[in-house]
Amino acid sequence: MRFLPTFDGGGPVISLTGRSISGGKSTGEAVVLDADFSFLGGVDPDTGDLRVPPYTNIKDKVLVFPRGRGSTVGSFTMYDLKVKDNAPAAIINREAETIVTTGAVISSIPMVDRVDISVINNGDRVEVDGSKGTVSLLDLESKGVATSILVKGGRVLMLKRSKSMTIFPGQWGGVSGTMEEGESPEETAVREVGEETKMSIDKPIRKAHPILVRHDQDVWTVHPLLFHVETGEPILNWENSDHAWMNEEEVSILETVPGMKEVLRSLQAWED
Repeated sequence: MRFLPTFDGGGPVISLTGRSISGGKSTGEAVVLDADFSFLGGVDPDTGDLRVPPYTNIKDKVLVFPRGRGSTVGSFTMYDLKVKDNAPAAIINREAETIVTTGAVISSIPMVDRVDISVINNGDRVEVDGSKGTVSLLDLESKGVATSILVKGGRVLMLKRSKSMTIFPGQWGGVSGTMEEGESPEETAVREVGEETKMSIDKPIRKAHPILVRHDQDVWTVHPLLFHVETGEPILNWENSDHAWMNEEEVSILETVPGMKEVLRSLQAWED
């Protein structure tokens, strides 16, 4: 299932809005699992120790995983953890299912789903409000970024970042730049396209919902914009070493910067 989580970025706290599953509010250090998880067999209720990677203790932690699985006995394992004071402080899922939902409710564990869990890393300090359906990353701040996609003759302009770039050198992307204080995404787009390509753009033909992108301790609120250009070729500055006008298949095999393919999908970049 694809969904568009909403969030507030650019301030001292990044807040994701999902769906309320089990009420209550709690704060803790995130423990992130890469795979679907079963409480039955996946954790020792007598200690709170995980039996699956990352093999850590979940007592008073915010447990983050894509989806629950396994036997319905898992719900009672969660309750057993609660009775023995070894339960997680809260649970975050990409998509909730019945077993974990039931266990969270009967154990009074705050739980939220329909959140983009890819932006949460192990060790993040997270506040979960299960009553409001919100997840706040307390120690991270998002920077606003405008990412411009230029389209000409049914192909999009892709730029290869130079080896001189400290972030994502050698990877392909659109024209991206950090939004300065008081600057709109459109204003950033005009400035950055001019600096990086010497090309002129007018109003965007399409804008998409912002996308939150996480890389290590950096978080960007990416504003995707699509611009149509009739003629001209880019004149690159030092930030990029190569360029090409590409179709969807050609872009699909590239090593792109994080979030780029989602940006292209959100803009329906190859559709008239």
